[in-house]
Amino acid sequence: MPASEASDGRCIVTVEFRIAGDHWQDFLTAVAEQARTSLAMEPACQVFDVVVAADGEPTVFLYEIYEDRAAFDAHLTTPHFLAFDARVRDWTLAKTVQIWSPAP
Repeated sequence: MPASEASDGRCIVTVEFRIAGDHWQDFLTAVAEQARTSLAMEPACQVFDVVVAADGEPTVFLYEIYEDRAAFDAHLTTPHFLAFDARVRDWTLAKTVQIWSPAP
């Protein structure tokens, strides 16, 4: 894409988790805490939405917006993210992360 058509620089991140059923409530508690902490402690974290599958499957979808890619990369090094990641690792059956940019 030519520089003149570049997006506004924000970094949009989507994450889909499939969770082991016996850890569903534990995961929901942990991810809600992660969202609150990210928004409160990271000024460059603009949005951190957590939604669950409407069909009742143990699937959680995150929609996050960061000021730029550097802000998201910094998020991945924060103590609260590292603690969350370690806490939920064994509860997670599958995890898909995608990075997006706003359309020009």
